Amino acid sequence: MSALAAVERELVDCRRCPRLVEWREQVAREKRAAFRDWDYWGRPVPGFGDPAARVLLLGLAPAAHGANRTGRMFTGDRSGDFLYAALHATGFANQPTAVSRDDGLELRDCFITAAVRCAPPANKPLPSERDSCAPWLDAELALLPSGRVVVCLGAFAWAVGLHHLAPDLRPRPRFAHGAEAVAGDRVLLGCFHPSQQNTFTGRLTPAMLDAVLARARALGGQARSAASTSPA
Repeated sequence: MSALAAVERELVDCRRCPRLVEWREQVAREKRAAFRDWDYWGRPVPGFGDPAARVLLLGLAPAAHGANRTGRMFTGDRSGDFLYAALHATGFANQPTAVSRDDGLELRDCFITAAVRCAPPANKPLPSERDSCAPWLDAELALLPSGRVVVCLGAFAWAVGLHHLAPDLRPRPRFAHGAEAVAGDRVLLGCFHPSQQNTFTGRLTPAMLDAVLARARALGGQARSAASTSPA
């Protein structure tokens, strides 16, 4: 078993946050009418993607009827539809859709994870829940040494990325779409979250997301080139 797989196996049994455990399991029991035939995942959701990825995507938390249902990040909801279409368009995914864990989707040079691993009520985790989840993200980051670019999907992910990778950085870089910040040996890249609130209003367009992902690939390539030319 790989180290990442071992972390995943431990993570999916986590019950550290009583409020989140109660909510994720209530949603899994009651379901949404459109998904009444689904066997909801209803557990913490691990990261997903290429273990050798140079580009990491950091989201907020699983959606109640998306990843909390399917068991895979950004899979089975409108945010994921928007994100995976862009990942496919920019060469990070082998297909533009994500509907279930066994749909054949593969990521190349990309790994997707989140700050909080259980679906929170109203998509708003408490600070204590964010902090309880922090060790899982730390464990993944430690096992993704090639990941030199972290695309932070939204201000919450940006703050979490700074906290994990550059806790002492002052002044604190402000979140903005397209913002960049050096955080230790990684670069944070800001992107509006692909939520319906942003995509339906045009605050985030496919072209905007494609541009961020293209920039992430370029930054990842620069990091690889610098590493390959560094003296032993």
